[in-house]
Amino acid sequence: MKEKLTARVARTPRGYAMKKSTPQIEIPQLPFSVIEAKIRGRIRAAIEECLDEELDAALGAGRHERTDGRQGYRHGSKPARTVVTSFGVTEVSQPRGRLKTPDGYEEFEGQLLGRYQRRTKEVDSAILNCYLAGANTRKVKLALRPLFKGTAMSKSSVSRVVRRLKEHFEAWRGRDLSAEYYAYLIADAMRLPVRLARRVVKVPVQVVLGVREDGEKELLELRIAPSESLRAWQGVMEGLASRGLPAPVAVVVDGNKGLVSAAERAWPESDIQRCTKHKLENLKAAAPRHAHGEINRDYKAIVDAADLEEARKAYRSFVRKWEKLVPEVARSLEEGGEQLLTFYRFPRQQWKSLRTTNMIERLNGELRRRTKTQGSFPNEDSALVMLYGLLATQMIKLRKIDGYQKMEEVIGKFSKRAA
Repeated sequence: MKEKLTARVARTPRGYAMKKSTPQIEIPQLPFSVIEAKIRGRIRAAIEECLDEELDAALGAGRHERTDGRQGYRHGSKPARTVVTSFGVTEVSQPRGRLKTPDGYEEFEGQLLGRYQRRTKEVDSAILNCYLAGANTRKVKLALRPLFKGTAMSKSSVSRVVRRLKEHFEAWRGRDLSAEYYAYLIADAMRLPVRLARRVVKVPVQVVLGVREDGEKELLELRIAPSESLRAWQGVMEGLASRGLPAPVAVVVDGNKGLVSAAERAWPESDIQRCTKHKLENLKAAAPRHAHGEINRDYKAIVDAADLEEARKAYRSFVRKWEKLVPEVARSLEEGGEQLLTFYRFPRQQWKSLRTTNMIERLNGELRRRTKTQGSFPNEDSALVMLYGLLATQMIKLRKIDGYQKMEEVIGKFSKRAA
């Protein structure tokens, strides 16, 4: 290595003086292409080692090893092929093997690198995440260009990945629910712009969430309907019931009459909780603006009471007061009735989560934020697959319900319903 002399400058009372030069070592810099080649070589060796171990496990014996439990034998390797990994492009040679079957032998097909597979699952996930984030094919190619260096990424590559997501969505939508149990259901609708009959219109997307026995939330249904009528919501609820979904302890809904009636018909033994936030908006819509502050205070006494009995007293006081001031406000509250107070029957720690559909409203807000870059969806399927994909890939995560520690108490109290 070469040495380079450099002089150091020191400050003295009279100014600056040169100090004795000290040698510094120049470190040779390797070209990035050389570093990249070395990294790819290591990646290739690691992948091929994993493929060998996978085949050894399937055969029940290592290379040249003779054992009584051997299930087949090796026979060469497949021609090297280009594979795109999360570290870039590399050439991989895959070993071949033949496994014993009752009818003879069959070719071994590994799980790490399937037949004709040119990309790892991580790369497919990166493609899918770009698509779900709202990027079109050109933007996906630009974003992932460093990974695909030296290879081509066609438009069909993105389409194939999205097609597999659609297949997962169809399987998810028709899965059997008889072995599942959800203590609470939350149902609401959001509106998305979709092109229908050569025109972009905002259509309601019906969303149903379920709360498991451990407090985890899970998406149960996504469906596009022409309206939020009784018939439309009845199709959703009957669809879940026909797939074997047991009756929940309670169903949390907004003020839509069709949704309320559909939930009551599907599971007559379940409690119905009307969203208190939606009802407040209805009350204010029936009153002049200057009365909104007073309505807020009186209504807060109902939904923030210490217990059910206190809430009922506040409810009766509200009706007596407002049927004199603005009768329409009192009638709107009475339309909600006891279904506005259902949450008081459950543990206090869960009241905040159960008295509104905010759980699903927050989800709807996230979905709108993620999909606003789309402008509009070309058809219904593309909209539903996009929404499903955002949750299935955990780009949007659902947290546990407040007071999930009390779920066991809820299930025990309503054990007959759960059965």
